[in-house]
Amino acid sequence: MSRMSGGNPRTGSAELPQDPELLHGEISEIVIGSAMRVLNTLKPGLDEKLYENALVIELTERGARVEQQRRFPVNYQGKLIGSLQPDLIVNEAVIVDPKVVSAFNETHVAQMTGYLAITGLRLALLLNFKSARLEWKRVVR
Repeated sequence: MSRMSGGNPRTGSAELPQDPELLHGEISEIVIGSAMRVLNTLKPGLDEKLYENALVIELTERGARVEQQRRFPVNYQGKLIGSLQPDLIVNEAVIVDPKVVSAFNETHVAQMTGYLAITGLRLALLLNFKSARLEWKRVVR
């Protein structure tokens, strides 16, 4: 479900999600709108961390609660083996991962699937700031 063209929020077009049945649709709308504003202001092709930091500012200004680089313990057979750090968690419900890549690939989706499993959350949004037009992909668990 990546952004192509058309007006479907499930495929991530330039229009914001409006479907009331969409998992965390309101949060998704805030995140995508914020990402569009960040991209329009900073322009494409900068480092991912710059977009991440700008998103924190924009989301906070829009009233969202944002956790940046929160650590989650990862256990295997009851033993701690390390931790993972999603870039952003918005309103304790949605993982947001800014990217600057040519295109989303299976590795990006697999990483978000793993993050969702570890965190217990159900939705991740991949955001791509590579081009002048924001691309996004919803990953649902």
